Amino acid sequence: MTIGPLAFGAAALWTGYLLADRLLSGRWWGWLLPSLAPPPLFVAVPVLLGALGLAAGGPAGLAAAALAAGALITGAGRSGLQRPRVRRGPAPPEGALRLVSWNTQHWCQRTDPERFYPYLRQLDADVYLLQEYHHDRFDGTYALIDEEDRLRATFPEYGIVTARGLVTMSRLPVVDVVETAARRTLRVDLRLPDGGVFTTFNVHIPVQLWLISPLRVEFYRAVRTRAADREREYRGLTADVVDCPHPALIAGDFNTTPAMGEARKIAQLGRDSVHMTGQLYPASWRLRPGVRWWRLDWVLTTPGARVHTYRFRDPGDLSDHRVQEVTVTLDGASRPSR
Repeated sequence: MTIGPLAFGAAALWTGYLLADRLLSGRWWGWLLPSLAPPPLFVAVPVLLGALGLAAGGPAGLAAAALAAGALITGAGRSGLQRPRVRRGPAPPEGALRLVSWNTQHWCQRTDPERFYPYLRQLDADVYLLQEYHHDRFDGTYALIDEEDRLRATFPEYGIVTARGLVTMSRLPVVDVVETAARRTLRVDLRLPDGGVFTTFNVHIPVQLWLISPLRVEFYRAVRTRAADREREYRGLTADVVDCPHPALIAGDFNTTPAMGEARKIAQLGRDSVHMTGQLYPASWRLRPGVRWWRLDWVLTTPGARVHTYRFRDPGDLSDHRVQEVTVTLDGASRPSR
């Protein structure tokens, strides 16, 4: 078989995958596994197939190129690629808040605390939103930990709230810790210098997989169970954000890439300012050192909160997630009720 028909067959299969992904991703638990494909494939695959089709020529090759072009148009928005910013905006105004959000990878379970805590301290954020304040039991469950004494010794000037395997620390006074419908979210209301209230949602959406052999039936039971957990979390988080009357920042490890159907639910929560990183492909999680093909961590803001800068910081071997760092200003006004 010549290249043209092969390219056409591959382009047809990829188009079928795109259609199935559009219909099933975020809606059917079984599609959680195919949706784990690295988002850049939504651009790389049709570009490659289109080039092969044009090189082959003939009716089959041209048909392959046409299918690939349609696939590129359809899937480019899910690739996670951003238009890099050529010019940087003005420096954040005086009084802007620095916030960091970071998945700590089981809270230095495998790293030296004598390196972990100094690294946290040198981030020098006004507000910290930290995930995985627990240890992994390696059986699909986690053990909560108690490091509050060390946290308070390391951050004596901060208000510290721990719950649900999450830590929120703030130099701003803590007004309230509000119960949420989302069970893996920690909402903390903070007092601004002008008397207004600023809300933070510290989020950790459950991961899709239990890392055991896919030949075991328990692997697929876990995927189905976690898909239901993820749906409940997104439904609860959406209700929590809608009900919040204050300007808010929603950040954490969503275990969701821009290619997944659940990214539509993230987009409904608030404004994503990741383009401010200036990176063509901002990725926050690595499968192994040197390989960052997925963005799983997000920062979103609601009206009344404005992001001025956004960058990723590399924690070295302290975690497989990069640190998200943003500067934010607040207008102090409450959001209109919805």
